[in-house]
Amino acid sequence: MKYKAAINIMPLKDLLDPQGKTVAKNLKNIDISGIEDVRIGKHVEMTFEADNETIAGNMVESACKKLLANVIMETYSFELHSLN
Repeated sequence: MKYKAAINIMPLKDLLDPQGKTVAKNLKNIDISGIEDVRIGKHVEMTFEADNETIAGNMVESACKKLLANVIMETYSFELHSLN
């Protein structure tokens, strides 16, 4: 079966996010106020073949842990969808 994974990777809440801080600070320059915090992460979409949903989920989990996310500094979550 063909699957598509939508993966979100974010910095840990306790870690400084300088890119997010810069965006939050400068939103007022484009007349957007009231913003308390901005966190910036990554979104990855991956399409692949797997025998079943369990194997597909294990493949995505492995990709996140071993390559896509730095698990010391980032968290990740994903949604898995069958394309068949």
